[in-house]
Amino acid sequence: MANKRNLKHTINYVCGELFAECIAVSQYSSKPDNDNVNALLKSILAINNDMIKRVSHPEPGMPAKKYYDDLIACFNKQILEITDQIANLN
Repeated sequence: MANKRNLKHTINYVCGELFAECIAVSQYSSKPDNDNVNALLKSILAINNDMIKRVSHPEPGMPAKKYYDDLIACFNKQILEITDQIANLN
């Protein structure tokens, strides 16, 4: 991680791409459930907001490197779950 700004840009980029992908899948797939699509979109926005807040306000008393490594691992795990859910919309 170079700095907080780059990490925030990366989080925003990944969440934006996932949001666009979810909308594209919902538009071009055969009869997706709108409730599932809306829930996915809300969860993407919640992940984005939560991660940006966590980047801005690190946990006191925890070494910075360990905190950001855990943050990145948590973000990657959540993104993998969302991509699996998007793939199952079809």
